[in-house]
Amino acid sequence: MPSVVRFVTILENNEGEKVDYLERCYQKNPDIVFRKVADEYILVPIRQNVGDLESIYTLNEVAARIWELIDGKRKIKEIKDKIIEEFEVTPEEAEKDLTELLQKLEKIEGIKEA
Repeated sequence: MPSVVRFVTILENNEGEKVDYLERCYQKNPDIVFRKVADEYILVPIRQNVGDLESIYTLNEVAARIWELIDGKRKIKEIKDKIIEEFEVTPEEAEKDLTELLQKLEKIEGIKEA
């Protein structure tokens, strides 16, 4: 029987203390617009060149729901629990996918820690 490994990202805060990624809270960048167009969900930075298609990001249904749940108040673990509740996904898959998405959103400056 395969063992299950919990995917946890431990980070250091500004004071050098270890912080569980799931305890963090994020807020959206107000310069990013979220829209559903036909059957696609997109994020568009409004300060980029309008013709710059590399600045448009598409999200699947789960990623779009995560975006909706980011409110500057919910901890990541609360978002994870909501995703597990609403979609057919294991806790391990939810945590791994959520962490990867949040890291990508941080990289494009779509979110920042609240």
